[in-house]
Amino acid sequence: MDIASEFLAQSRRYLASEYPAKIRHCLDVLPEHAIWQRDHESSNSVGNLLLHLSGNIRQWIVSGVGGAPDARRRSAEFDAREGDDAAALMGQLLATIRDADDVLASLDAGRLAERRTIQGRDVSVLDAVYHVVEHFSMHTGQIILLAKRFAPGRVQFYEDAGGLARPRF
Repeated sequence: MDIASEFLAQSRRYLASEYPAKIRHCLDVLPEHAIWQRDHESSNSVGNLLLHLSGNIRQWIVSGVGGAPDARRRSAEFDAREGDDAAALMGQLLATIRDADDVLASLDAGRLAERRTIQGRDVSVLDAVYHVVEHFSMHTGQIILLAKRFAPGRVQFYEDAGGLARPRF
């Protein structure tokens, strides 16, 4: 497999499989009241982070790379203080991920070098994919941290098996 194909395959795996599995586990153990709870006014809730992930993926991959219309209102993702429950938010995120995965599946090495303007930035398609994977990882970590705070002892992704961390997701 060439490096471009490997990059795309791994990016798709992280976005469509590993990160959503971790988020879903967090939502499964998170108390319902904690979805929109903030530690203070300038922090984000799990609900905000889910809206933001969906908005980011749609803007950068579905619209920016795939060419779909961009109707994102980024500030609304952070301004929300209430909204859908965990299942609906996860469903929205998964629908966005499916749309993005369709775009990623259509790419090849030549298209990774194409230029796009996304959020006013001149980036390559490779830059856009890399940004989304990195961004998704960071916010997945924040969701994990919040879930561990609100559901102590209930979030664990790896089993220590003889010094090896074996995934549970």
